[in-house]
Amino acid sequence: MTYIIRPATVVDLQPVYEMAKSTGGGFTNLPPNRAALTEKLLNAEASFAHDTQQRGDDFFFFILENIETREVHGTCLIFSKIGQTWPFYSYRIGTLTQISKELNRTFKAETLTLSTDFDGASEVGGLYLNPNNRAGGLGMLLARSRYLFIKMHRTRFADRTIAELRGVQDEAGGSPFWDGIAGRFFGMSFQEADAFNAVHGNQFIADLMPKHPIYTAMLPESALSVMGVPHKSGRAALQMLQNEGFVYDHYVDIFDGGPTVSAPTDQIETIKRARADKVVQIGGVEEERADKALVAHGHLIDYRCGYGYVRAQGDGVALDTTAAAALGVQKGDTIMHVARW
Repeated sequence: MTYIIRPATVVDLQPVYEMAKSTGGGFTNLPPNRAALTEKLLNAEASFAHDTQQRGDDFFFFILENIETREVHGTCLIFSKIGQTWPFYSYRIGTLTQISKELNRTFKAETLTLSTDFDGASEVGGLYLNPNNRAGGLGMLLARSRYLFIKMHRTRFADRTIAELRGVQDEAGGSPFWDGIAGRFFGMSFQEADAFNAVHGNQFIADLMPKHPIYTAMLPESALSVMGVPHKSGRAALQMLQNEGFVYDHYVDIFDGGPTVSAPTDQIETIKRARADKVVQIGGVEEERADKALVAHGHLIDYRCGYGYVRAQGDGVALDTTAAAALGVQKGDTIMHVARW
């Protein structure tokens, strides 16, 4: 085991900042802004330090670290309860049906309505992996490590979990969806609005956007064609979310039109299948007779997750020596584990 997932702290600011600069924009949870990132990391430290069974406005930030080189290669995060500091806005795609008896016709118009339907849910997001490391299951490790953390700290999270995916951008880094709707009202580019949102939140959208539904028939084809479509770099992430049981139910991001997916928290596949077992043996786990698994150990700030080999052993499990050392597991400890797929 070379890579582990662990909580991020302000000490990780520089490598996180360097990654943020390489995302290409539109990645709200990882803005290339040192002040904003510092605030996020401080908030995360406070959330990890707050040991409670109650659900609050917590923010958990994790990094993927090479434990041999101490280099940071990826990020992921969890919001325990969105819509607390400011409402969590989405566009809900709906249909308005109208009937004309005189014309003997029924008209169905697709609409976008500003919605706060996901207020109070938990959110997983911020998944970013260095392009040079997109192999060996590291993206899967980042994604699924969040669900094991939720399982191990279940009372801190809601009964529904969502994920927003970055929407389509053009070659210049602009957003056709933004240009077709909000850009007409705000007089600012997508890049400007995205940078402002990353630091100050999206309340300004609700303050200035029309409150009535928007008829999609009035939008340019460039905006319609990307509505509910993920950025090319997010297609694999969407597939992973769908494999976990997340469903797209016609909600899109108000900035770039990317899809929002959701699932009942306890029905997320990793959460549903994960199990806690006592480690009764460390070492002596032949790989061909053991299951390759995601293994997590530790409470809050001590949380660690990585790949390891697990085998049923008596009234517990045996764990390979490398994984035990990387995760700080000793004989008699309890681990949370789930099969790799």
